[in-house]
Amino acid sequence: MPLMSATQLTTLLRDSRALAALAVPLVLTQLAQVALTTTDTVMMGFLGTADLAAGGLALVLFNQLRTMGVGLVTSVGNRIAAAAAREEDDAGRGTAADVAGVRDTVRAGMAVATLAGLVGAVLMVLIGQALTWFGQDAAIADRVRPMLAALAPGLLPCLWFQTIRQFTVGMRRPQALLRITLASVALNAGLNWALVHGTWGLPKLGLPGIGVATSVVHLLSFLALYTAARRDAVLAPRLGLDITKADAATVRTLAGLGIPIAATYGSEAGFFSVTALMAGSFGSAALAAHTAVNQLVYIVFQVAVGLSHAASINVSRELALGRTDTARRLKNTALACAAAVMAVVAVIYLALPDLVLRAFFDPAAAGDRDAVALATQLLFVIAVLQFFDCAQNIGVGLLRGLDDTRSGFRITLIGYWLVGLPAAWTLGYAAGLHTLGIWLGLLAGLATTALLLLRRYGTALRMRAAVARQA
Repeated sequence: MPLMSATQLTTLLRDSRALAALAVPLVLTQLAQVALTTTDTVMMGFLGTADLAAGGLALVLFNQLRTMGVGLVTSVGNRIAAAAAREEDDAGRGTAADVAGVRDTVRAGMAVATLAGLVGAVLMVLIGQALTWFGQDAAIADRVRPMLAALAPGLLPCLWFQTIRQFTVGMRRPQALLRITLASVALNAGLNWALVHGTWGLPKLGLPGIGVATSVVHLLSFLALYTAARRDAVLAPRLGLDITKADAATVRTLAGLGIPIAATYGSEAGFFSVTALMAGSFGSAALAAHTAVNQLVYIVFQVAVGLSHAASINVSRELALGRTDTARRLKNTALACAAAVMAVVAVIYLALPDLVLRAFFDPAAAGDRDAVALATQLLFVIAVLQFFDCAQNIGVGLLRGLDDTRSGFRITLIGYWLVGLPAAWTLGYAAGLHTLGIWLGLLAGLATTALLLLRRYGTALRMRAAVARQA
């Protein structure tokens, strides 16, 4: 008996094409964005294992706060997508009130982003002063602090960029995102090299130069995306940045939706941050291996992020139009697309480990040999882990499309902190598996989270469909 009928296959292919229309630009944009941190990580590797360990830890902490800030403004895209769908369904164009409503959402998002960026920057500096309290080697902590101070100013324009990004995605006009992000990758690489080595008349800053370059690139990326939106005839009338005119009720609505999303993202990022600290307790080689492998997971994870955002936006649109059946199919479509990509990546990890890790380490260097051996072992774990990592992110996005942002947070608390972290500690310390045990714990946490999130989405969608039938 065939696993899928011809009709079902045709439907899956049609839905996949519709999802890909939005997902592919977002995936490519995500991959281009992660190239920023990958460039940073590779440059750190040129400086040596100690700088790779310290810089990697700084990036983990930066990404922790950045991810939570992004979560606060992510619902901007869903709110705008639903409004745009209703406009198209009614008349094919927005009224003055519709335009003003979208503009209010953008202003409120910018207000939330500004507050989050300022608070996050202060926290980064304070965390740098407390690293030794968390068991980090004093010499490594001394290298991390100036890196965090250099990265902190970049958080604010980074979150402004994310707000405008959500606006363009919600309006289904993300074309400028990819061009701007690709340009930022090239600029970041050039600035990294110049500020690390002191070329082109710039000061020689070493490791902190990578943080300065990243902050400058975030600012220029925001300015470029804002300029592109101002030149778009559809986006420009709806683009408002004056946060002093932000509607208080809209800010509260976004905060009500965004805080659980930020907590969900923070729960996951915090899970990875804590495991980075755990890996650091096993020495610089373990932390360097953890940093390299974590960066690989982060790269592949961008496929899930793009699919998750696209599925989330499409769920918001379909539910605004009352099409729950299509919203239900989006889960299977997104998971099938993610699984196909993850299978290809897993084959590359297992077949070509030396090639995969060459960008991070010099196998001939005596100081890198232990880290390379451990990272090669960890590739076998992440070949499986990435399937569940993608599935759980897609699950969070699907629930966000239902405006159910609280369930994701509750589920990540269970999966990451009640299952994953105890498993990582038990396998890493009690069982003596060290960094390998930590990653097996990560695998257990992500698998639990993915299964619970997807189950919750199916239940919530059935409940919504039942309510709609009764009405």
